Amino acid sequence: MPNREIRSWLMDMDGVLVHEENALPGADRFLETLREHERPFLVLTNNSIYTRRDLAARLRASGIEVPEEAIWTSALATAHFLEDQRPGGSAFVIGEAGLTTALHQAGYTLTERNPDYVVLGETRTYSFERITQAIRLIVAGARFIATNPDETGPSPDGPLPATGSVAALITRATGVDPYYVGKPNPLMMRSALNAIEAHSETTAMIGDRMDTDIVSGLEAGLHTILVLSGVATRDSTERYPYRPSRIVDSVADLVDEVR
Repeated sequence: MPNREIRSWLMDMDGVLVHEENALPGADRFLETLREHERPFLVLTNNSIYTRRDLAARLRASGIEVPEEAIWTSALATAHFLEDQRPGGSAFVIGEAGLTTALHQAGYTLTERNPDYVVLGETRTYSFERITQAIRLIVAGARFIATNPDETGPSPDGPLPATGSVAALITRATGVDPYYVGKPNPLMMRSALNAIEAHSETTAMIGDRMDTDIVSGLEAGLHTILVLSGVATRDSTERYPYRPSRIVDSVADLVDEVR
């Protein structure tokens, strides 16, 4: 890969900055260096449960300072997408405050009667009644949107069903596939770039997953950096038909490169 001058940085949260709500070594120094050099950055997450304020507080509790405006979620990307597609529209939502707040701020009305969209996000309390409502609304003509395709999420007791799993249930019942906005859709990257007025040619995406972070960064034209502090291993990258621009052990290896 040719050397690029990196002026802006996008990065995943889990596996890059934190692991099980503990800061990864070097993460705080990396972010501090970005601030010192006044480099725009965004922390990205497919998690649509929390608002930016919630996530900033959770990161702070882990020992990492990230301002609210430097956090970008699949819920925010979904709200911006819908605002662009159908301004002032309506939606039936399955999700938490992160998603409903983002949609309200985008000027959307949340309703159970004849919505323009059914929007599925992540929640820890999926309701059979609301899933049934979503199925009936989609059958009646509502468009189907999902914040992200993640099939499971982590918990101390093991994996939990996440947005992608519930979307599959709704698809099986309706025959309608959702449009996924979050990673690996490069639309997530494009919306993040727009949020900080960055250009793909001078932006890097740091992630710990080949199948979400790296492929979406690649398809958005970004310089991609895989860190080995999360899910991926160096050997596992060989299974994919695409490669990151670089592989490093962690964000600590990037501190001296920020200019």
